[in-house]
Amino acid sequence: MQIGVYGSGYLATVISACLADFGTPVCCCHADGTRIMDVAKGNIPFFEKNLQEVIRRNVRSGRLVYSADPEELARRAQVIFLAEDSAQGLEQVVVRLATAAGRFQVLSIVTPGRVGSTTSIEKMLKEKGLKSLLVCQPMFFTNGCAVEDFNWPDRIILGTPSSEAVSSLKQIFHPLVMRGVPVLVTNYETAELAREATTAFVATKISFINEIASLCEHVNADAVSLSLALGLDKKIAPRCLQPGAGMGGIFAESDMESITSLARENHVDLKVLNAAREVNLALAGRLMEKVAAALDTVQNKDVGILGLSFKPHTNSVAGSASLQLAQNLLAGGARVRAYDPVAIPDARLQLNGTVKYCESAYGVAEGVDALIVATGWPEFRTLDFARIRHLVKHPIIIDTKNLLDSSRLRAMGFRYMGVGRV
Repeated sequence: MQIGVYGSGYLATVISACLADFGTPVCCCHADGTRIMDVAKGNIPFFEKNLQEVIRRNVRSGRLVYSADPEELARRAQVIFLAEDSAQGLEQVVVRLATAAGRFQVLSIVTPGRVGSTTSIEKMLKEKGLKSLLVCQPMFFTNGCAVEDFNWPDRIILGTPSSEAVSSLKQIFHPLVMRGVPVLVTNYETAELAREATTAFVATKISFINEIASLCEHVNADAVSLSLALGLDKKIAPRCLQPGAGMGGIFAESDMESITSLARENHVDLKVLNAAREVNLALAGRLMEKVAAALDTVQNKDVGILGLSFKPHTNSVAGSASLQLAQNLLAGGARVRAYDPVAIPDARLQLNGTVKYCESAYGVAEGVDALIVATGWPEFRTLDFARIRHLVKHPIIIDTKNLLDSSRLRAMGFRYMGVGRV
């Protein structure tokens, strides 16, 4: 079976590489030849753990190829995954591919779209007499874990009335189906809403534990132990239940805004979701208060920030609480130094040169009044804190991810502050 993936951004790059890793020939295509050739040369404009290795392996084997000819792709591929990061222009792309194919073909829409958009596209295809079968197939990727999420999904959702389309996609995802990954077949609208509702639920879960962590600080409770106690309850589960986490990534805010708009248009008041969004947006402000309390004031203070991406193993700063914290510190009159393994180029675009960027965590620590662990990169756990103790002006560490060994640091003479911990 010939498989195509249309797109040149995050979704298309991940999906095409991972599908090829199943051993299936895949062509990744986009009408913009410059963009798709950059990807073909390995110039990926984002960092994703293990993805570069997967791409290189499959390009070398010949299973993964790139093209700038959508019509040729449509004529050859029986199944095409539409995987642009934005739904802008999606209808035109569907019509272009369906027209060029002129036969039975499955178009699986992975691109995030508003609830009802697939039905609208199907209606348009029927009016034009085009034969392609549509599937709404949301994929649930977490930045920094996308390769793992693709290969070990919790479920496969296929929104379509077509049994032929379901059979074709089950054949493609045979390695996952045989492993026992559940396949849920439903209608377009349910599949579209599943992606947005999943994002909303995760945001609610994160906001909940962050609010409970604030309570822990007032009653001598430990939020890390508490989150473990909650997560071990099978009704709750541990993932996304770490105090100090924030909801970010390139699709999170658009999903949240989309489901909020949908509810508003249908006169439904999503009180829990609205509260969760409010708590999540306030995270950087609460962290700012913690820093200000530790320093009495941030005015004219030197503050070091370790980590700028919204989570480890990605360069995405979309929705990053650490980036917002840096902006708040600057607005409060602090001088900010920062280091991140991969996110500095993206952070520069947001912070406009107002931050001094360092080449290592030790460069950040030099002469600062306080050191903030703002992203949970594993490498920060293994830093030489004896060396850092001699580099900082004042031995204050504010660990917003509860990443470090608090007892060890306090024994070394640091004033350690975590989230939800006393």
